[in-house]
Amino acid sequence: MIRVEKNKNRIVISGHANFADYGKDIVCASVSSIVTTTINAILSFDKDSIYYEDKSDLVIEIRKDNQVTKTLITNMINMLRQLASDYPKNIKVIA
Repeated sequence: MIRVEKNKNRIVISGHANFADYGKDIVCASVSSIVTTTINAILSFDKDSIYYEDKSDLVIEIRKDNQVTKTLITNMINMLRQLASDYPKNIKVIA
């Protein structure tokens, strides 16, 4: 299961959806697409507003509390929640 945990200034995404084999998992692909698009969009507006690290877990630290970052992070969490409602056995969002 993928776990998305958000607190005030930090988001941690961990795990694997286990919906299908690696490389064929539509839930993992969806999460990757949503998160990568959000990170790239935020960085295109302000490269210093977030820091991210992608090792065993993906960690996003929110460093600037501006409207663009807030809006894009909120949108990302909402999209991940919708995905979790469609695939409750494969992704859980705690925010």
